[in-house]
Amino acid sequence: MTILEIGVISMSVIGNKIEDWKNIDVKNNEESFNLIIKKYNENIANFLKGGGDRYIEKQHKKGRLTARERIDYLKDSGTNIHEVGIFAGYNMYEEYGSPAAAGVVTAILKISGVDCMVIANDATVKAGAYFEVSLKKTLRAQKIALENKLPIIYLVDSAGVFLPLQDQVFPDEAHFGRIFFNNAKLSSHGIPQIASVMGPCIAGGAYLPVMCDKYIIVKGASMFLAGPALVKAAIGQEISQEELGGSHTHTAISGTADYEAKDDLEALDYIKNMISNINHSGKKLMKRFDIKEPVFKSSELIKIFNTNLMGQYDVCEILARILDASKFYEYKKDYGKTLVCGTARLGGFPIGIVANQRLVIKNDNGGMQLGGVIYSDSADKGARFIMNCNQDRIPILFIHDVNGFMVGKDSEWGGIAKDGAKMVNAVSNSVVPKISLITGGSYGAGNYAMSGRAYEPRFMYSWPSAKLAVMGGDQAAKTLMQIKVSKMSDVSDEKKQEIYNKIKLNYDNQTKAEYGAARMWVDEIIDPIETRNVLIRTLEIINNQDTLPAPRFSVFQC
Repeated sequence: MTILEIGVISMSVIGNKIEDWKNIDVKNNEESFNLIIKKYNENIANFLKGGGDRYIEKQHKKGRLTARERIDYLKDSGTNIHEVGIFAGYNMYEEYGSPAAAGVVTAILKISGVDCMVIANDATVKAGAYFEVSLKKTLRAQKIALENKLPIIYLVDSAGVFLPLQDQVFPDEAHFGRIFFNNAKLSSHGIPQIASVMGPCIAGGAYLPVMCDKYIIVKGASMFLAGPALVKAAIGQEISQEELGGSHTHTAISGTADYEAKDDLEALDYIKNMISNINHSGKKLMKRFDIKEPVFKSSELIKIFNTNLMGQYDVCEILARILDASKFYEYKKDYGKTLVCGTARLGGFPIGIVANQRLVIKNDNGGMQLGGVIYSDSADKGARFIMNCNQDRIPILFIHDVNGFMVGKDSEWGGIAKDGAKMVNAVSNSVVPKISLITGGSYGAGNYAMSGRAYEPRFMYSWPSAKLAVMGGDQAAKTLMQIKVSKMSDVSDEKKQEIYNKIKLNYDNQTKAEYGAARMWVDEIIDPIETRNVLIRTLEIINNQDTLPAPRFSVFQC
């Protein structure tokens, strides 16, 4: 470890060369990661195919591009697509065939030099119909756009709600109507919204393009509140789809649409032109400094711990492989050591870090503290540091590998509940952008203190190694097994083990990263080696916001 001077402040270059790591089985760790990354890459490849070759060909025969082809055409040359929610719907609705990426692609990309959120129905997946998770994904994309001041592009090509499950998508607070509610709210906040109807746009879904600032419809596409069959059944009128709600009808007769495009490409060109003609302020939230690469290789991130046998490791080795120049200015280094807090730069952006330390710690009182556990001192330290970041107006990155808060008599008598509440309170009332990354476990109230989904991080990512649950599989299975056995008589040890194994298998499946990502509990699963790139792009997106409200913290239990 060396010390470098930056202005008047000394910052440590943290981390060690891989050959200097102690008690780390690099080979086995890397092998465990490579297995799950292989499966991860296979899943991504399948999602990118949408509904598969047959339905892609069907879309092309209609003279239409697929959702992903439309997005690829929209993005500026040489830039990347930052997709959100590609695992949505994974292994869900299996009786209907799990919809790839929930039948809707949500991605942030640069269009005419401007970061934009694109929400595109994938007509190759169940004709672009909406499942409940499709709505959850769409609403999440709208929220990201609102928080980060991103224009939204809607590429509409959908058959509407998935009727066999209409009770899950229609009437509730976070169901279909919320999209249109958000349309109105986004407009009131000055967020530009552009819709291009490129296929069917049916029933309630017809309100979406009409509630946008600008509305394009492609020849051959249609929009109506009720289709020809329903019109005939309701009022006995016979009318063609084109006459009822085609592009000519809505641009020349009803005046509902603003522009008629001859095909997908012309519609997408309209969008590029519209974005280029918006008077964007260009104001940014954060000053960006020169970018410096880490001292250590990002490829070494998958060698730090084993995905199957979570043992001790130094979280600073992760930080050393993602932070600029591997420099870190640690806060209260010798206090509350199971939580590592400090400031750094990432992609040139100033940032605060709150990370769970996995090493077993011996404190100055002679006691031992378990790695990955939040104690009273670490909770107190974390709360104060979060407040400091709000005072300094810098975003916070939370890196989760947490078992939860410490339990037992000593902790309860020491006030762990009130100290934990301080940290949860600070996270809840924090106004600076928060980013969460789950690398290992994120269990119980530890998830809350580390800004889990309920605490509104701007973005939440996980590695494929992540586990997300109220408690670990072993503890949960033992608890549930004991409850079940207590209601039975004369249960043999073999039967108890059988019950335990069955419960644990089911519970372990529910803790996997893919399970959570399928339900949009995280925004995306990312390749560990790409962590730095993903986080830098995330900070660039966040930097589109130009102002922050003043922080206001509520009453703390002392």
